Amino acid sequence: MLSKKMLNALNKQINKEMYSAYLYMSMSAHSQYQGLKGFANWFMVQYQEEMGHAMKIYDYINDQGERLTLKAISEPPAEFESPLDMFEKTLSHEKTVTKSINDLVGLAISEKDYATQIFLQWFVTEQIEEEGNDNDIISRLRLIGDNGNGLLMLDRELGARVYSPEAAPEK
Repeated sequence: MLSKKMLNALNKQINKEMYSAYLYMSMSAHSQYQGLKGFANWFMVQYQEEMGHAMKIYDYINDQGERLTLKAISEPPAEFESPLDMFEKTLSHEKTVTKSINDLVGLAISEKDYATQIFLQWFVTEQIEEEGNDNDIISRLRLIGDNGNGLLMLDRELGARVYSPEAAPEK
């Protein structure tokens, strides 16, 4: 059973995950328009992952017999200066999501909601991976600088990324 406070916080997290998906869809569209199909693919895979994260929370709330409440999703930015700008914004955004997940874990602890605390551990681990991937790509983009050949090589590499649904966290 979820406390009212925990339920409200989880409903808000679904919105944040959906916004993340919307943001990455926008970045994918921008990359596609710029002719960077590999970057577009990477961000579209990211979109799919974020939708999966939202659905994990959706399923958890339903499994707890609680009511899900969806809110409006804010409009994401549509213009970006460069691939580096997109990934710097991605990292900044993921740090915000990490803080939100950590806040949820803190709330679960204070509410003595052990089931939700265990459920959220998957997200804690996922955020470590998210930030690590972003940092890696940012480092590579900084090394590439204005080298068009390097950018095209990275674009080709990012185009190979494939979405694979993560295993559902333990219920």
